[in-house]
Amino acid sequence: MSADFHGPSSDSVVARERFLSLFLRSEREIFRYVAALVPNVTDAEDIVQQTALALWEKFDAYDPSLPFTPWACRFALNKARQWIERRQRWQALLERGLGEELARRRQEIQPELEERLRHLDRCLARLPGNQRALVEGYYYQRAGIEVLAGHAGRTAAATYKMLQRIRQSLLQCLQEHAGKEAA
Repeated sequence: MSADFHGPSSDSVVARERFLSLFLRSEREIFRYVAALVPNVTDAEDIVQQTALALWEKFDAYDPSLPFTPWACRFALNKARQWIERRQRWQALLERGLGEELARRRQEIQPELEERLRHLDRCLARLPGNQRALVEGYYYQRAGIEVLAGHAGRTAAATYKMLQRIRQSLLQCLQEHAGKEAA
């Protein structure tokens, strides 16, 4: 058996443990730093999570002779800046009437959307149980493809392929319903 089948290497386990130790000791300080930059606690929590991911991705660049928290706060500042920029762009669009326009257009197409959802429900009801379970697991429960593949006793690639075929089947069913309505 090769080393690939024994799980993560001891180096990666040590690195992960070291990162977690440093991050957990600094997390409150990072949160306070971010909370001073953004107005909403929930947004600050999201930014801290994004920061943690970025820190982990760049952890091999961390110089252990330097304090971790200031290094981490630089990442947090960048994530907060990105969040603020996205929010300002969205706010500018809303101020120009985009929100009202989206609401008006949605109201216009609401009957058609509801009809399509009714058709989709009928098409989903026609699927065999295992296919419907796969669709519900992937789209409604947001389960990962690996988890769904494991439950079905398939590979991830085979599960993706099956989802692709199911989507094609659902599209064909929806098109048939639309054709019947048009006639």
